[in-house]
Amino acid sequence: MKRVVALLAVSLLVACGREAAPPPEGEAAAPGGLAGGERRIEADVAFLADDLLEGRAAGTRGYDLAALYVANRYRALGLQPAGDDGSYFQAVPLLEGRRQREGAAFVVRRAGGDLEFTFQDDFLPGINYSAGTHAVTAPMVFVGQAVHAPELGHDDFAGVDVAGKIAVYFSGAPATFANTQRAFHASGRQKMEALAARGAVGAVSLGNPVDEAKYPWARGARNWQMPGMRLLDESGAPIDAYPGIRATASLGVHAARQLFEGAQMDADEVFARRESGTLKAFDLPGQATLSGSTSLTRLESSNVVGLLPGSDPALAAEHVVFTAHLDHVGIGAEVDGDGIYNGAFDNALGTAVMLEAANELLAGPAPRRSMLFVAVTAEERGLLGAEYFATRPTVQGPLVANINMDMPVFLADVTDVVPIGVEHSTLEADVQAAAAGLGIGLTPDPKPEEVVFVRSDQYAFVRRGIPAVYLDAGIKARSPDVDALALYEDFLTGHYHQPSDETSLPIHYPSAARLARLNAAIGLRVGDADARPRWKDGDFFGRTFGQAAP
Repeated sequence: MKRVVALLAVSLLVACGREAAPPPEGEAAAPGGLAGGERRIEADVAFLADDLLEGRAAGTRGYDLAALYVANRYRALGLQPAGDDGSYFQAVPLLEGRRQREGAAFVVRRAGGDLEFTFQDDFLPGINYSAGTHAVTAPMVFVGQAVHAPELGHDDFAGVDVAGKIAVYFSGAPATFANTQRAFHASGRQKMEALAARGAVGAVSLGNPVDEAKYPWARGARNWQMPGMRLLDESGAPIDAYPGIRATASLGVHAARQLFEGAQMDADEVFARRESGTLKAFDLPGQATLSGSTSLTRLESSNVVGLLPGSDPALAAEHVVFTAHLDHVGIGAEVDGDGIYNGAFDNALGTAVMLEAANELLAGPAPRRSMLFVAVTAEERGLLGAEYFATRPTVQGPLVANINMDMPVFLADVTDVVPIGVEHSTLEADVQAAAAGLGIGLTPDPKPEEVVFVRSDQYAFVRRGIPAVYLDAGIKARSPDVDALALYEDFLTGHYHQPSDETSLPIHYPSAARLARLNAAIGLRVGDADARPRWKDGDFFGRTFGQAAP
Protein backbone atom coordinates (compact mmCIF):
# COMPACT_ATOMS: atom_id res chain seq x y z
CA MET A 1 0.00 0.00 0.00
CA LYS A 2 2.91 2.37 0.73
CA ARG A 3 4.16 1.85 -2.82
CA VAL A 4 0.69 2.70 -4.19
CA VAL A 5 0.61 6.00 -2.31
CA ALA A 6 4.23 6.88 -3.16
CA LEU A 7 3.85 6.10 -6.85
CA LEU A 8 0.57 8.02 -7.08
CA ALA A 9 2.05 11.03 -5.30
CA VAL A 10 5.20 11.14 -7.42
CA SER A 11 3.27 10.70 -10.67
CA LEU A 12 0.77 13.44 -9.80
CA LEU A 13 3.51 15.85 -8.76
CA VAL A 14 5.52 15.29 -11.92
CA ALA A 15 2.45 15.34 -14.17
CA CYS A 16 1.31 18.63 -12.65
CA GLY A 17 4.65 20.20 -13.46
CA ARG A 18 5.93 20.55 -9.87
CA GLU A 19 9.28 19.36 -8.62
CA ALA A 20 8.76 15.77 -7.58
CA ALA A 21 10.20 14.02 -4.60
CA PRO A 22 12.78 11.31 -5.29
CA PRO A 23 11.29 8.06 -6.60
CA PRO A 24 10.54 5.27 -4.13
CA GLU A 25 13.51 3.18 -3.11
CA GLY A 26 14.31 0.63 -5.82
CA GLU A 27 12.57 2.65 -8.56
CA ALA A 28 14.59 4.11 -11.42
CA ALA A 29 14.66 7.89 -11.76
CA ALA A 30 12.93 9.40 -14.77
CA PRO A 31 15.25 10.16 -17.70
CA GLY A 32 16.24 13.81 -18.04
CA GLY A 33 16.18 16.03 -21.06
CA LEU A 34 12.39 16.25 -21.49
CA ALA A 35 10.48 19.51 -21.67
CA GLY A 36 7.53 20.20 -19.38
CA GLY A 37 4.75 18.75 -21.52
CA GLU A 38 6.84 15.76 -22.51
CA ARG A 39 7.69 15.06 -18.88
CA ARG A 40 4.05 15.33 -17.83
CA ILE A 41 3.06 12.82 -20.52
CA GLU A 42 5.84 10.49 -19.45
CA ALA A 43 4.73 10.70 -15.81
CA ASP A 44 1.13 9.90 -16.71
CA VAL A 45 2.18 6.91 -18.82
CA ALA A 46 4.53 5.68 -16.08
CA PHE A 47 1.66 5.49 -13.61
CA LEU A 48 -1.10 4.26 -15.91
CA ALA A 49 1.06 1.50 -17.41
CA ASP A 50 2.57 0.37 -14.11
CA ASP A 51 2.10 -3.26 -13.03
CA LEU A 52 0.23 -1.91 -10.01
CA LEU A 53 -2.80 -1.26 -12.24
CA GLU A 54 -2.80 -4.85 -13.57
CA GLY A 55 -3.65 -3.88 -17.14
CA ARG A 56 -6.56 -1.54 -16.30
CA ALA A 57 -9.35 -3.91 -17.41
CA ALA A 58 -12.80 -2.33 -17.11
CA GLY A 59 -14.54 -3.36 -13.90
CA THR A 60 -11.33 -4.15 -11.99
CA ARG A 61 -9.48 -2.51 -9.11
CA GLY A 62 -6.69 -1.56 -11.50
CA TYR A 63 -9.05 0.37 -13.73
CA ASP A 64 -10.61 2.10 -10.73
CA LEU A 65 -7.14 3.24 -9.62
CA ALA A 66 -6.52 4.62 -13.10
CA ALA A 67 -9.87 6.44 -13.05
CA LEU A 68 -9.07 7.96 -9.65
CA TYR A 69 -5.69 9.10 -10.97
CA VAL A 70 -7.26 10.79 -14.01
CA ALA A 71 -9.92 12.47 -11.86
CA ASN A 72 -7.21 13.93 -9.66
CA ARG A 73 -5.27 15.07 -12.72
CA TYR A 74 -8.43 16.86 -13.90
CA ARG A 75 -8.76 18.47 -10.48
CA ALA A 76 -5.12 19.58 -10.43
CA LEU A 77 -5.39 21.00 -13.95
CA GLY A 78 -8.50 22.97 -13.03
CA LEU A 79 -11.13 21.10 -15.02
CA GLN A 80 -14.56 21.12 -13.42
CA PRO A 81 -16.24 17.82 -12.53
CA ALA A 82 -18.84 16.94 -15.17
CA GLY A 83 -19.86 13.41 -14.29
CA ASP A 84 -22.75 12.12 -12.19
CA ASP A 85 -23.95 14.12 -9.17
CA GLY A 86 -21.21 16.73 -9.28
CA SER A 87 -18.38 14.17 -9.46
CA TYR A 88 -15.83 13.41 -12.17
CA PHE A 89 -17.30 9.92 -12.68
CA GLN A 90 -20.10 8.64 -14.91
CA ALA A 91 -21.23 5.19 -13.80
CA VAL A 92 -21.43 2.72 -16.70
CA PRO A 93 -23.54 -0.43 -16.05
CA LEU A 94 -22.07 -3.52 -17.65
CA LEU A 95 -22.71 -7.24 -18.01
CA GLU A 96 -19.51 -9.26 -18.03
CA GLY A 97 -19.48 -12.65 -19.71
CA ARG A 98 -16.76 -15.27 -19.40
CA ARG A 99 -16.76 -18.36 -21.61
CA GLN A 100 -16.30 -21.70 -19.88
CA ARG A 101 -14.36 -24.68 -21.17
CA GLU A 102 -16.84 -27.14 -19.69
CA GLY A 103 -19.63 -28.00 -22.10
CA ALA A 104 -18.09 -26.18 -25.07
CA ALA A 105 -18.42 -28.12 -28.33
CA PHE A 106 -18.42 -27.60 -32.07
CA VAL A 107 -19.32 -30.77 -33.98
CA VAL A 108 -20.25 -31.16 -37.65
CA ARG A 109 -22.17 -34.30 -38.58
CA ARG A 110 -21.86 -35.52 -42.17
CA ALA A 111 -22.56 -38.71 -44.03
CA GLY A 112 -18.85 -39.53 -44.11
CA GLY A 113 -18.39 -39.13 -40.37
CA ASP A 114 -18.40 -36.51 -37.66
CA LEU A 115 -15.96 -33.61 -37.60
CA GLU A 116 -15.23 -32.52 -34.05
CA PHE A 117 -13.25 -29.36 -33.39
CA THR A 118 -11.06 -28.93 -30.31
CA PHE A 119 -11.59 -26.12 -27.83
CA GLN A 120 -8.84 -23.46 -28.05
CA ASP A 121 -6.75 -25.36 -30.62
CA ASP A 122 -9.43 -25.15 -33.33
CA PHE A 123 -12.33 -23.02 -32.08
CA LEU A 124 -13.59 -20.83 -29.30
CA PRO A 125 -17.27 -20.54 -28.37
CA GLY A 126 -18.71 -17.07 -28.32
CA ILE A 127 -20.03 -15.44 -25.17
CA ASN A 128 -23.79 -15.66 -24.79
CA TYR A 129 -25.10 -12.62 -22.91
CA SER A 130 -28.67 -13.92 -22.85
CA ALA A 131 -28.22 -17.32 -21.19
CA GLY A 132 -25.81 -19.17 -18.95
CA THR A 133 -25.86 -22.24 -21.21
CA HIS A 134 -26.63 -22.60 -24.88
CA ALA A 135 -26.85 -25.27 -27.55
CA VAL A 136 -28.12 -25.25 -31.11
CA THR A 137 -28.11 -27.85 -33.88
CA ALA A 138 -28.81 -26.63 -37.38
CA PRO A 139 -27.61 -26.73 -41.00
CA MET A 140 -24.85 -24.32 -42.00
CA VAL A 141 -24.75 -21.70 -44.71
CA PHE A 142 -21.70 -19.75 -45.86
CA VAL A 143 -22.54 -16.04 -46.34
CA GLY A 144 -19.24 -14.51 -47.44
CA GLN A 145 -18.53 -11.52 -45.22
CA ALA A 146 -22.18 -11.14 -44.15
CA VAL A 147 -22.40 -7.80 -45.94
CA HIS A 148 -25.62 -6.39 -47.35
CA ALA A 149 -24.81 -3.18 -49.26
CA PRO A 150 -27.58 -2.49 -51.77
CA GLU A 151 -26.19 0.98 -52.45
CA LEU A 152 -23.11 -0.77 -53.88
CA GLY A 153 -25.01 -3.56 -55.62
CA HIS A 154 -23.58 -6.11 -53.18
CA ASP A 155 -25.46 -8.78 -51.23
CA ASP A 156 -23.61 -11.64 -49.57
CA PHE A 157 -26.97 -13.24 -48.72
CA ALA A 158 -28.14 -13.54 -52.33
CA GLY A 159 -29.31 -17.02 -53.33
CA VAL A 160 -29.44 -18.56 -49.85
CA ASP A 161 -31.89 -18.81 -46.97
CA VAL A 162 -30.34 -17.99 -43.60
CA ALA A 163 -33.42 -18.53 -41.43
CA GLY A 164 -33.00 -21.33 -38.90
CA LYS A 165 -29.37 -21.93 -39.91
CA ILE A 166 -25.88 -21.34 -38.57
CA ALA A 167 -24.29 -18.60 -40.68
CA VAL A 168 -20.59 -18.98 -41.45
CA TYR A 169 -18.74 -15.82 -42.47
CA PHE A 170 -15.48 -13.87 -42.68
CA SER A 171 -14.75 -10.61 -40.91
CA GLY A 172 -14.19 -7.41 -42.84
CA ALA A 173 -15.78 -6.16 -46.04
CA PRO A 174 -14.90 -6.51 -49.73
CA ALA A 175 -11.63 -4.89 -50.79
CA THR A 176 -13.46 -3.55 -53.84
CA PHE A 177 -15.47 -1.18 -51.61
CA ALA A 178 -14.35 2.40 -51.16
CA ASN A 179 -12.66 2.88 -47.79
CA THR A 180 -15.65 4.56 -46.16
CA GLN A 181 -18.19 1.90 -47.07
CA ARG A 182 -15.64 -0.78 -46.30
CA ALA A 183 -15.20 0.58 -42.79
CA PHE A 184 -18.95 0.76 -42.17
CA HIS A 185 -19.75 -2.70 -43.49
CA ALA A 186 -16.79 -4.29 -41.67
CA SER A 187 -18.38 -3.45 -38.34
CA GLY A 188 -19.21 -6.56 -36.33
CA ARG A 189 -22.43 -4.93 -35.18
CA GLN A 190 -23.59 -4.50 -38.78
CA LYS A 191 -22.98 -8.19 -39.45
CA MET A 192 -24.83 -9.39 -36.37
CA GLU A 193 -27.76 -7.11 -37.10
CA ALA A 194 -27.94 -8.48 -40.65
CA LEU A 195 -27.78 -12.10 -39.45
CA ALA A 196 -30.37 -11.55 -36.73
CA ALA A 197 -32.72 -9.83 -39.17
CA ARG A 198 -32.53 -12.86 -41.48
CA GLY A 199 -33.31 -15.37 -38.74
CA ALA A 200 -29.92 -17.00 -38.20
CA VAL A 201 -29.83 -19.16 -35.05
CA GLY A 202 -26.04 -19.38 -34.91
CA ALA A 203 -22.98 -17.62 -36.28
CA VAL A 204 -19.41 -18.79 -36.89
CA SER A 205 -16.64 -16.31 -37.72
CA LEU A 206 -13.79 -17.74 -39.78
CA GLY A 207 -10.11 -16.87 -39.70
CA ASN A 208 -8.31 -16.13 -42.96
CA PRO A 209 -4.68 -16.55 -43.98
CA VAL A 210 -3.95 -12.83 -44.43
CA ASP A 211 -5.08 -11.77 -40.97
CA GLU A 212 -3.73 -14.88 -39.29
CA ALA A 213 -0.26 -14.13 -40.65
CA LYS A 214 -0.34 -10.93 -38.60
CA TYR A 215 -2.32 -12.17 -35.61
CA PRO A 216 -1.83 -15.93 -35.20
CA TRP A 217 -4.80 -17.92 -33.95
CA ALA A 218 -2.82 -19.46 -31.09
CA ARG A 219 -1.78 -16.03 -29.75
CA GLY A 220 -5.36 -14.84 -29.47
CA ALA A 221 -6.86 -18.16 -28.40
CA ARG A 222 -4.59 -18.52 -25.39
CA ASN A 223 -6.47 -15.60 -23.86
CA TRP A 224 -9.85 -17.32 -24.12
CA GLN A 225 -10.49 -16.64 -20.41
CA MET A 226 -10.60 -12.87 -20.92
CA PRO A 227 -14.17 -11.62 -20.60
CA GLY A 228 -16.48 -9.84 -22.97
CA MET A 229 -18.97 -7.16 -21.99
CA ARG A 230 -22.23 -5.54 -22.98
CA LEU A 231 -23.91 -2.37 -21.77
CA LEU A 232 -27.10 -2.75 -19.77
CA ASP A 233 -30.19 -0.72 -20.61
CA GLU A 234 -32.48 0.98 -18.09
CA SER A 235 -34.34 -2.28 -17.51
CA GLY A 236 -31.13 -4.20 -16.82
CA ALA A 237 -31.15 -6.10 -20.12
CA PRO A 238 -27.97 -6.41 -22.19
CA ILE A 239 -27.78 -4.20 -25.28
CA ASP A 240 -26.79 -5.81 -28.61
CA ALA A 241 -27.09 -9.32 -27.20
CA TYR A 242 -29.07 -10.68 -30.23
CA PRO A 243 -30.90 -13.41 -28.28
CA GLY A 244 -32.24 -15.02 -31.47
CA ILE A 245 -28.67 -15.97 -32.39
CA ARG A 246 -28.41 -18.64 -29.74
CA ALA A 247 -24.79 -19.69 -30.26
CA THR A 248 -21.65 -18.23 -31.81
CA ALA A 249 -18.08 -19.37 -32.31
CA SER A 250 -14.83 -18.44 -34.01
CA LEU A 251 -12.72 -20.86 -36.01
CA GLY A 252 -9.04 -20.71 -36.95
CA VAL A 253 -7.79 -21.01 -40.54
CA HIS A 254 -6.57 -24.58 -40.13
CA ALA A 255 -10.00 -25.66 -38.88
CA ALA A 256 -11.83 -23.58 -41.50
CA ARG A 257 -10.11 -25.65 -44.17
CA GLN A 258 -11.77 -28.74 -42.74
CA LEU A 259 -15.16 -27.04 -42.66
CA PHE A 260 -15.06 -26.51 -46.44
CA GLU A 261 -14.16 -30.13 -47.22
CA GLY A 262 -16.84 -31.58 -49.48
CA ALA A 263 -18.40 -28.16 -50.13
CA GLN A 264 -18.97 -26.70 -53.59
CA MET A 265 -15.88 -24.53 -53.08
CA ASP A 266 -12.77 -25.66 -51.26
CA ALA A 267 -11.01 -23.49 -48.69
CA ASP A 268 -8.28 -22.22 -51.03
CA GLU A 269 -10.83 -20.91 -53.51
CA VAL A 270 -12.88 -19.30 -50.75
CA PHE A 271 -9.81 -17.61 -49.29
CA ALA A 272 -8.80 -16.33 -52.72
CA ARG A 273 -12.29 -14.99 -53.38
CA ARG A 274 -12.21 -13.16 -50.08
CA GLU A 275 -9.14 -11.25 -51.22
CA SER A 276 -10.61 -10.48 -54.63
CA GLY A 277 -14.03 -9.48 -53.28
CA THR A 278 -15.90 -12.15 -55.27
CA LEU A 279 -17.33 -14.37 -52.51
CA LYS A 280 -20.59 -16.23 -53.16
CA ALA A 281 -23.00 -17.70 -50.64
CA PHE A 282 -23.77 -21.43 -50.56
CA ASP A 283 -25.01 -24.10 -48.18
CA LEU A 284 -22.39 -26.19 -46.41
CA PRO A 285 -22.75 -29.96 -46.06
CA GLY A 286 -23.89 -31.52 -42.79
CA GLN A 287 -25.37 -30.21 -39.61
CA ALA A 288 -23.46 -28.43 -36.86
CA THR A 289 -23.95 -28.46 -33.12
CA LEU A 290 -22.66 -25.47 -31.17
CA SER A 291 -22.83 -25.54 -27.38
CA GLY A 292 -21.25 -23.81 -24.44
CA SER A 293 -21.72 -22.03 -21.16
CA THR A 294 -21.06 -18.52 -19.95
CA SER A 295 -20.51 -17.07 -16.49
CA LEU A 296 -22.45 -13.78 -16.33
CA THR A 297 -21.77 -11.00 -13.80
CA ARG A 298 -23.24 -7.53 -13.50
CA LEU A 299 -20.69 -4.88 -12.65
CA GLU A 300 -20.00 -1.18 -12.95
CA SER A 301 -17.15 0.87 -14.36
CA SER A 302 -16.74 4.61 -14.87
CA ASN A 303 -16.06 7.19 -17.52
CA VAL A 304 -14.06 10.11 -16.11
CA VAL A 305 -15.42 13.49 -17.25
CA GLY A 306 -13.86 16.95 -16.87
CA LEU A 307 -15.14 20.29 -18.19
CA LEU A 308 -13.53 23.51 -19.38
CA PRO A 309 -16.55 25.86 -19.58
CA GLY A 310 -16.93 27.95 -22.70
CA SER A 311 -16.48 31.71 -22.55
CA ASP A 312 -19.33 32.72 -24.87
CA PRO A 313 -22.78 32.68 -23.20
CA ALA A 314 -24.38 31.97 -26.58
CA LEU A 315 -22.11 28.97 -27.37
CA ALA A 316 -21.03 27.58 -23.99
CA ALA A 317 -23.88 25.04 -24.01
CA GLU A 318 -22.25 23.39 -27.04
CA HIS A 319 -19.47 20.90 -26.30
CA VAL A 320 -16.36 19.71 -28.11
CA VAL A 321 -15.56 16.26 -26.69
CA PHE A 322 -12.00 14.97 -26.35
CA THR A 323 -11.84 11.22 -25.70
CA ALA A 324 -9.24 8.58 -24.92
CA HIS A 325 -9.95 5.11 -23.62
CA LEU A 326 -8.48 4.48 -20.21
CA ASP A 327 -8.94 0.71 -20.11
CA HIS A 328 -6.77 -2.06 -21.50
CA VAL A 329 -7.28 -5.83 -21.45
CA GLY A 330 -6.05 -6.63 -17.94
CA ILE A 331 -4.35 -9.87 -16.89
CA GLY A 332 -4.10 -12.71 -19.39
CA ALA A 333 -2.00 -15.62 -20.55
CA GLU A 334 1.64 -15.25 -19.62
CA VAL A 335 4.21 -14.51 -22.30
CA ASP A 336 7.82 -15.00 -21.21
CA GLY A 337 6.63 -15.07 -17.61
CA ASP A 338 4.60 -11.85 -17.79
CA GLY A 339 0.81 -11.90 -17.65
CA ILE A 340 0.07 -8.19 -17.13
CA TYR A 341 -1.06 -6.49 -20.32
CA ASN A 342 0.00 -2.97 -19.33
CA GLY A 343 -1.14 -1.10 -22.45
CA ALA A 344 1.50 1.64 -22.43
CA PHE A 345 0.79 2.72 -26.00
CA ASP A 346 -2.76 1.33 -25.91
CA ASN A 347 -3.88 3.57 -24.38
CA ALA A 348 -1.96 5.04 -21.47
CA LEU A 349 -0.15 7.25 -23.97
CA GLY A 350 -3.37 8.37 -25.64
CA THR A 351 -4.85 9.26 -22.24
CA ALA A 352 -1.70 11.20 -21.34
CA VAL A 353 -1.90 13.08 -24.66
CA MET A 354 -5.50 14.02 -23.88
CA LEU A 355 -4.49 15.31 -20.45
CA GLU A 356 -1.73 17.41 -21.98
CA ALA A 357 -4.16 18.78 -24.58
CA ALA A 358 -6.33 19.90 -21.65
CA ASN A 359 -3.30 21.52 -20.06
CA GLU A 360 -2.60 23.40 -23.30
CA LEU A 361 -6.16 24.70 -23.54
CA LEU A 362 -6.28 25.73 -19.88
CA ALA A 363 -3.11 27.78 -20.35
CA GLY A 364 -4.86 30.25 -22.67
CA PRO A 365 -8.16 32.07 -22.92
CA ALA A 366 -11.11 29.69 -22.74
CA PRO A 367 -12.65 28.83 -26.12
CA ARG A 368 -16.15 30.10 -26.82
CA ARG A 369 -17.60 26.58 -26.73
CA SER A 370 -17.12 24.27 -23.77
CA MET A 371 -14.48 21.55 -23.86
CA LEU A 372 -15.17 18.11 -22.39
CA PHE A 373 -12.42 15.61 -21.60
CA VAL A 374 -13.67 12.04 -21.23
CA ALA A 375 -11.47 9.09 -20.31
CA VAL A 376 -13.76 6.27 -21.35
CA THR A 377 -14.04 2.73 -20.07
CA ALA A 378 -14.53 -0.62 -21.85
CA GLU A 379 -13.22 0.40 -25.27
CA GLU A 380 -11.48 -2.94 -25.43
CA ARG A 381 -14.85 -4.64 -24.87
CA GLY A 382 -16.57 -2.92 -27.79
CA LEU A 383 -16.42 0.90 -27.42
CA LEU A 384 -18.91 0.60 -24.57
CA GLY A 385 -17.93 3.56 -22.41
CA ALA A 386 -17.89 5.88 -25.41
CA GLU A 387 -21.27 4.60 -26.56
CA TYR A 388 -22.71 5.13 -23.11
CA PHE A 389 -21.47 8.70 -22.96
CA ALA A 390 -22.47 9.54 -26.54
CA THR A 391 -26.02 8.30 -25.93
CA ARG A 392 -26.32 9.50 -22.31
CA PRO A 393 -24.08 12.58 -21.96
CA THR A 394 -23.66 13.96 -18.47
CA VAL A 395 -23.99 17.57 -19.65
CA GLN A 396 -26.87 19.63 -20.93
CA GLY A 397 -26.51 20.90 -24.46
CA PRO A 398 -25.31 19.29 -27.69
CA LEU A 399 -22.07 17.48 -28.40
CA VAL A 400 -20.84 19.08 -31.63
CA ALA A 401 -17.53 17.33 -32.34
CA ASN A 402 -15.33 14.49 -31.09
CA ILE A 403 -11.53 14.47 -31.10
CA ASN A 404 -10.27 11.00 -30.17
CA MET A 405 -6.85 9.75 -29.12
CA ASP A 406 -6.08 6.05 -29.26
CA MET A 407 -2.79 4.15 -29.32
CA PRO A 408 -0.44 6.74 -30.86
CA VAL A 409 2.55 4.49 -31.56
CA PHE A 410 5.42 6.98 -31.37
CA LEU A 411 8.51 4.80 -31.59
CA ALA A 412 10.56 7.45 -33.40
CA ASP A 413 10.74 11.20 -33.91
CA VAL A 414 8.14 11.84 -36.62
CA THR A 415 7.12 15.00 -38.46
CA ASP A 416 3.51 14.07 -39.21
CA VAL A 417 0.28 12.61 -37.90
CA VAL A 418 -2.35 10.43 -39.60
CA PRO A 419 -5.83 12.00 -39.32
CA ILE A 420 -8.31 9.12 -39.49
CA GLY A 421 -11.77 10.06 -40.77
CA VAL A 422 -10.91 13.72 -41.39
CA GLU A 423 -12.29 13.64 -44.92
CA HIS A 424 -15.89 13.15 -43.79
CA SER A 425 -16.61 16.53 -42.24
CA THR A 426 -15.61 20.17 -42.10
CA LEU A 427 -13.22 19.18 -39.31
CA GLU A 428 -10.79 18.59 -42.17
CA ALA A 429 -10.20 22.32 -42.59
CA ASP A 430 -9.64 22.74 -38.85
CA VAL A 431 -7.14 19.88 -38.77
CA GLN A 432 -5.29 21.23 -41.80
CA ALA A 433 -5.07 24.76 -40.43
CA ALA A 434 -4.01 23.65 -36.95
CA ALA A 435 -1.35 21.31 -38.33
CA ALA A 436 0.01 23.98 -40.67
CA GLY A 437 0.27 26.43 -37.79
CA LEU A 438 2.38 23.94 -35.82
CA GLY A 439 4.46 22.75 -38.78
CA ILE A 440 3.09 19.20 -38.52
CA GLY A 441 2.49 17.18 -41.68
CA LEU A 442 -0.68 15.22 -42.42
CA THR A 443 -0.39 11.77 -43.99
CA PRO A 444 -3.32 9.71 -45.34
CA ASP A 445 -4.12 6.45 -43.57
CA PRO A 446 -1.43 4.00 -44.75
CA LYS A 447 -3.59 0.99 -43.88
CA PRO A 448 -7.20 1.74 -44.82
CA GLU A 449 -7.90 -1.99 -44.94
CA GLU A 450 -7.63 -2.02 -41.12
CA VAL A 451 -10.84 0.13 -41.02
CA VAL A 452 -9.79 1.80 -37.78
CA PHE A 453 -12.41 4.54 -38.16
CA VAL A 454 -15.03 2.06 -36.88
CA ARG A 455 -12.71 0.42 -34.35
CA SER A 456 -12.10 3.17 -31.83
CA ASP A 457 -14.21 5.41 -29.65
CA GLN A 458 -14.89 8.10 -32.23
CA TYR A 459 -17.26 5.68 -34.00
CA ALA A 460 -19.65 5.78 -31.04
CA PHE A 461 -20.00 9.52 -31.64
CA VAL A 462 -20.23 9.11 -35.42
CA ARG A 463 -23.16 6.75 -34.89
CA ARG A 464 -24.88 9.58 -33.02
CA GLY A 465 -24.38 11.91 -35.98
CA ILE A 466 -21.47 13.82 -34.39
CA PRO A 467 -18.52 14.68 -36.70
CA ALA A 468 -15.31 13.13 -35.38
CA VAL A 469 -11.63 12.72 -36.10
CA TYR A 470 -9.01 10.38 -34.68
CA LEU A 471 -5.39 11.53 -34.95
CA ASP A 472 -2.95 8.65 -35.03
CA ALA A 473 0.83 8.67 -34.81
CA GLY A 474 2.72 9.69 -37.92
CA ILE A 475 4.82 7.47 -40.15
CA LYS A 476 7.41 9.93 -41.52
CA ALA A 477 10.53 9.88 -39.39
CA ARG A 478 12.66 12.98 -39.10
CA SER A 479 15.71 10.84 -39.75
CA PRO A 480 15.96 9.35 -43.26
CA ASP A 481 17.53 6.27 -41.70
CA VAL A 482 14.39 5.36 -39.74
CA ASP A 483 11.34 3.61 -41.20
CA ALA A 484 8.57 4.69 -38.83
CA LEU A 485 5.90 2.69 -40.69
CA ALA A 486 7.96 -0.49 -40.29
CA LEU A 487 8.32 0.23 -36.57
CA TYR A 488 4.54 0.60 -36.32
CA GLU A 489 3.97 -2.68 -38.15
CA ASP A 490 6.47 -4.41 -35.86
CA PHE A 491 4.51 -3.11 -32.88
CA LEU A 492 1.25 -4.49 -34.26
CA THR A 493 2.68 -7.94 -34.88
CA GLY A 494 4.82 -8.17 -31.75
CA HIS A 495 3.36 -6.00 -28.98
CA TYR A 496 -0.27 -5.06 -29.69
CA HIS A 497 -2.49 -6.56 -26.96
CA GLN A 498 0.55 -8.28 -25.50
CA PRO A 499 2.32 -7.92 -22.12
CA SER A 500 5.25 -6.31 -23.95
CA ASP A 501 3.23 -3.13 -24.63
CA GLU A 502 4.90 -1.44 -21.68
CA THR A 503 7.12 1.50 -20.84
CA SER A 504 10.31 -0.41 -21.67
CA LEU A 505 9.51 0.31 -25.32
CA PRO A 506 11.21 3.44 -26.73
CA ILE A 507 8.30 5.87 -26.48
CA HIS A 508 9.16 9.17 -28.19
CA TYR A 509 7.60 11.70 -25.83
CA PRO A 510 8.42 14.86 -27.84
CA SER A 511 6.29 13.51 -30.72
CA ALA A 512 3.50 12.74 -28.26
CA ALA A 513 3.68 16.30 -26.92
CA ARG A 514 3.37 17.69 -30.46
CA LEU A 515 0.23 15.57 -30.92
CA ALA A 516 -1.19 17.03 -27.71
CA ARG A 517 -0.55 20.56 -28.99
CA LEU A 518 -2.21 19.69 -32.29
CA ASN A 519 -5.29 18.26 -30.58
CA ALA A 520 -5.56 21.37 -28.45
CA ALA A 521 -5.19 23.63 -31.49
CA ILE A 522 -7.96 21.75 -33.31
CA GLY A 523 -10.21 21.99 -30.27
CA LEU A 524 -9.54 25.74 -30.00
CA ARG A 525 -10.44 26.31 -33.66
CA VAL A 526 -13.65 24.30 -33.37
CA GLY A 527 -14.48 25.91 -30.06
CA ASP A 528 -14.09 29.45 -31.39
CA ALA A 529 -15.73 29.03 -34.80
CA ASP A 530 -19.06 30.70 -35.46
CA ALA A 531 -20.55 27.51 -36.94
CA ARG A 532 -20.55 23.96 -35.65
CA PRO A 533 -18.69 21.27 -37.61
CA ARG A 534 -20.90 19.50 -40.12
CA TRP A 535 -20.75 16.48 -42.37
CA LYS A 536 -19.69 17.23 -45.92
CA ASP A 537 -22.46 17.25 -48.50
CA GLY A 538 -23.23 13.70 -49.62
CA ASP A 539 -20.85 12.08 -47.13
CA PHE A 540 -21.68 8.43 -46.42
CA PHE A 541 -21.54 8.72 -42.63
CA GLY A 542 -23.44 12.00 -42.73
CA ARG A 543 -26.21 10.37 -44.78
CA THR A 544 -26.25 7.26 -42.61
CA PHE A 545 -26.04 8.82 -39.15
CA GLY A 546 -26.32 12.58 -39.59
CA GLN A 547 -29.81 12.82 -38.11
CA ALA A 548 -29.12 10.50 -35.17
CA ALA A 549 -28.12 13.15 -32.64
CA PRO A 550 -30.93 14.45 -30.40
